Amino acid sequence: MTTLSGGEALERKLKELAEKLGDGKVLRVGFLEGATYPDGQPVAMVAASNEFGNPANNQPPRPFFRNMIAAKSPQWADDLANLAEAGDYDVELFMGRMGEHIKGQLQGSIRELTEPELSPTTIAKKGFSKPLIDTSHMLNSVDYEVKGGIE
Repeated sequence: MTTLSGGEALERKLKELAEKLGDGKVLRVGFLEGATYPDGQPVAMVAASNEFGNPANNQPPRPFFRNMIAAKSPQWADDLANLAEAGDYDVELFMGRMGEHIKGQLQGSIRELTEPELSPTTIAKKGFSKPLIDTSHMLNSVDYEVKGGIE
């Protein structure tokens, strides 16, 4: 494992890491292109309808994604630094681990959201009162990808 002490050692390590990243890596977490329901409807559209609401269907916003970002993102820089160090600064490894980490946080936010409550009609139709989870397809469609950088 790499250990850093002093500002010069950290600066050298950051420059080394920047060189490894090349043009940069991008970590995307959420509902990626190609994720669809069995009927072909994009999961991202269903997630957006849940996140922001759909007044035409009398559906209120259930901001699971924004809530997760607000609650968890302040810690992401430290989490990434810890994962980078634990992975000996292997970019693919620590970015993948960060993707798994944020994916888990997003899925946790979906599981934990309880308000606003579902309407009595929706509860009767579903048979239970948990918002955002019906078939668990949206929950299980949360994914991540690391793109870019040195190929």
